[in-house]
Amino acid sequence: MAQPIETPAVIVDLAVALANIRKFQAVADREGLAARPHIKTHKLPWLAARQIEAGAVGITCQKVSEALAMVKGAPEIRDVLLTYNILGAQKIDGLKELAARVRLSVVADSAAVADGLAAAFTSAPEPLTVLVECDTGGQRCGVQTPEAARALALHIAGLKGLRFGGLMTYPPAGGAAGAAAFLAQARGLIEAAGLDVPTVTSGGTPDIWSAETAGVITEYRPGTYVYNDRSLMARGVAQEGDCALRVEATVVSVPTPHRAIIDAGSKVLTSDLLGLVGHGAVVGRPDILIDQLSEEHGRLVSEGPIGLTVGDRVSIIPNHACVVTNMVDAVHVRHEDGHMELWPVAARGKVL
Repeated sequence: MAQPIETPAVIVDLAVALANIRKFQAVADREGLAARPHIKTHKLPWLAARQIEAGAVGITCQKVSEALAMVKGAPEIRDVLLTYNILGAQKIDGLKELAARVRLSVVADSAAVADGLAAAFTSAPEPLTVLVECDTGGQRCGVQTPEAARALALHIAGLKGLRFGGLMTYPPAGGAAGAAAFLAQARGLIEAAGLDVPTVTSGGTPDIWSAETAGVITEYRPGTYVYNDRSLMARGVAQEGDCALRVEATVVSVPTPHRAIIDAGSKVLTSDLLGLVGHGAVVGRPDILIDQLSEEHGRLVSEGPIGLTVGDRVSIIPNHACVVTNMVDAVHVRHEDGHMELWPVAARGKVL
């Protein structure tokens, strides 16, 4: 008889994850969009390979070390987009290694970043494809106006060692229409200046089923959709049955009739709230609120009797699945036939 899994444990239901992959790919195919999923959510080469087998053109990563871990783990990955400004000698060396392995594209939102990339790739066998990152309302990285996008595109096109590849954005949730309008204007200005804009790439799971492409978006980069989480349930993007990742925890103390303590704290569930109340949803117990986390303790409270005893186990849908993945060295994967395997999270902690 198999021993019970030690807690806290992150459990991935493979059947649900694969169904989520197929569902998005069908939407992308129907809308004529290239699918380029972001692997930040699962960080597992095997799942990235399944996304590509389903029809994705490649993967999205944030960091060079993350991309290298994925590529080394799955030969099916032959096309990578890094959606992060790359600076620094060690990172540039990794970028060169990555470019020798796959078809690589990166982004830049300033001449300084583009110039650094050009200096590294001037003598490379192939020019490095660089997209202009646009801030379409997310207020993170990105050029601020369509005119600035045109100026940077022309700058990139004029640099030896680089090839202008198009436009990239990550819009705020609910901001797809505004993003499309910005990108359409930027594309028009760049094309009027004599440059082709082969790719216009956007992303975000919150708008995955309703994103407005306005005829300008050519590619979409969702990440969280592969697992889904409580934040997406709250947005109406996913239902409980679509959530492939759960945290299993054990009740270690019941100090009062209305309070229990579990062995999953901020080191597993994360402190991300994402506008929600509480730190996760206890499956089957909507009356329970995870109202407080310390590093190793999670506090469960209920207005009525909590009905838990020491040793009980609870299953939790976290607020933010992506961060949970990066909290653990390995995840317990439940295969479609029910058997469980422990898989190392290959791209965990890859922040360079």
